[in-house]
Amino acid sequence: MKIIVGLGNPGSQYLNTRHNLGFNALNYFQDTLADFSPWQSLDKFKALVSEGQIDGEKIILAKPQTFMNLSGQAVKLLVDFYKIELSDIWILHDDLDLPLGTLRLSQNGSAAGHNGVASIIENLGTKDFIRFRLGIAPNGQNIFSSLAKKFLPTKNFVLQKFTTGEKEMVQTINQKANEALKLAISKGIPAAQTQFN
Repeated sequence: MKIIVGLGNPGSQYLNTRHNLGFNALNYFQDTLADFSPWQSLDKFKALVSEGQIDGEKIILAKPQTFMNLSGQAVKLLVDFYKIELSDIWILHDDLDLPLGTLRLSQNGSAAGHNGVASIIENLGTKDFIRFRLGIAPNGQNIFSSLAKKFLPTKNFVLQKFTTGEKEMVQTINQKANEALKLAISKGIPAAQTQFN
């Protein structure tokens, strides 16, 4: 069994913002799955949930509805209910350390300033879960490696909507995440890391 969580903020005002790329990628993935349930709002998990099976394995998809900086509450509720191993918790989230369109899989890293990941670490008491890091840095660059960091408040940047010119790259990262998730489910995380890292 796997729990795959996409991070984002609930509400129409946050649709297609950079911080909601985890939601976007998980929606794309769910749309490709034939027999998964529609998204259901489950108060006991503080999340929208869809579930089904892939290759005979139960998969729970979840989008926390707690706002980004409290994402860990929903993840903890899911983990406690399903008694799942930490290695079977997979988190999809935006990452300012990676250029837009880039995907990296990692485990046991720091939150690197991401409030959603920090909340998950705090609530689970560990960093030992799988992350699908979806790059959002502009112009193919890491904004933290340039002087732009001083002039572009992170909060303002991540809550901006993707520009028309970036939408093709967003589609590309959604496709990459979809492929990486399916490969990781069928062949394991190391196989996905080999192909996508």
